[in-house]
Amino acid sequence: MLFQANFQYFGFWDALEFGLYFVIVGYFFLLFFYFLFIRYRTSRKLYWLFFSLFFLCFGIARVFFIVYYFFGPELFDGGNSIEVVAFLMINFRFATFFTWMGVACAVGVLGILLFPPEIKEEKKGKKSLVEWFKNKKNLELLIRIGLFALPIIIGILALTLSDSLFMDPDFRDDYGISVELTLIRFGSWEYPLGRFLFNFIFMPLFLVLIPFVFLYLAWKTFGVLRKSYALNAIGFLLYFIGGRIMQGVLDVATLPHLRAVMPPLLILLALLILVIANNYEQLK
Repeated sequence: MLFQANFQYFGFWDALEFGLYFVIVGYFFLLFFYFLFIRYRTSRKLYWLFFSLFFLCFGIARVFFIVYYFFGPELFDGGNSIEVVAFLMINFRFATFFTWMGVACAVGVLGILLFPPEIKEEKKGKKSLVEWFKNKKNLELLIRIGLFALPIIIGILALTLSDSLFMDPDFRDDYGISVELTLIRFGSWEYPLGRFLFNFIFMPLFLVLIPFVFLYLAWKTFGVLRKSYALNAIGFLLYFIGGRIMQGVLDVATLPHLRAVMPPLLILLALLILVIANNYEQLK
């Protein structure tokens, strides 16, 4: 059914943007196989496993976003609004879920760098709960688990919460559906509450956290590692700017050319920088 669409909304700039994102998806999966089978397989370091899964999750998320933005609307024929909206929301949910799984992998990378797990702790006799919490390594373990679990919980919520929290208000006019949405309003501006929390509260926290921690690590180290950490910070920052911020800032109606080209090119540049950053040497 998807390939039988007449592409009534698919214009030149849409085709160009789709082509660039198709390249990005291919690059994502190429980097996944590279970091998994070359870096992780030879070193067995958990750092490279998380890094490879980061690219896999974001590649899968991008596939669902491509269907959501480019192909899903083409299925609408005037009489199947409920089915099309349901299909779009399924793709949006899975895209959001895998995005947060990718964020969890990025946080897992940070946890390994901040709190290296290689140091072994002596275990002699039974310790009380208070003594267990006084142990610095145990606290570090709890922080790593907590930071890693938070994006996973957010991703699960994206799969399970009601459509009324995430559905685009424009769907009511575009597809002629009557549905009650949970919106947050500032004057004439309205936005789904769930998307608002995810895109303007939770995501910015990680947008700040991930590059900031890499910059902190660059400041604390020197030589090759400093360059690697600094480039990782720049790469992640550019990725989130291109993948999240620019898509919301650029209006497709007034700036279709910039909306089609600038975000995907920033993402490609970010991926290139991340590859360069992680090929200085195998991080210890």
